Amino acid sequence: MRPARLEDLAAVQSLTEAAYEPYRALLGGPPLPVTEDYAPRILRDEVWLRERSEVVSALAVFERHADHLMIVSLAVAPDCQGQGIGIELLRFVDAKAATWGFPEVRLYTNSRMERNIALYRAYGFQETGRRPNPYRPGWTLVDMTKSIKD
Repeated sequence: MRPARLEDLAAVQSLTEAAYEPYRALLGGPPLPVTEDYAPRILRDEVWLRERSEVVSALAVFERHADHLMIVSLAVAPDCQGQGIGIELLRFVDAKAATWGFPEVRLYTNSRMERNIALYRAYGFQETGRRPNPYRPGWTLVDMTKSIKD
């Protein structure tokens, strides 16, 4: 994993669109990570890439907050899915949170993304609540958290 650079912006956008494409029909529109402007996040070192042989196969986007690390997006290229890379990304985020001294990792996801919710639960995340999506009327967000053990 390495921090993304501005020259990676097209690859970040392309991989994100491809990874979230199956959810477009389910949600009736593009998931929020697809509409994100990643340039400012890249400049803040919030986008990290998994690269093999100069090909970006996955990415993790996360923010530092005062008392936690917030996952904004995890995306795996469609031809790389089913190989355990999603768990690899979660482990990477956990390691970053531990290195930076955060006691927990948080995330939120759409309630219709049941496969993702199941993956997060299996990895140790606990649901902490559900709330309306402030940007998309009619959508419900699921908030989740995971403690970081030393």
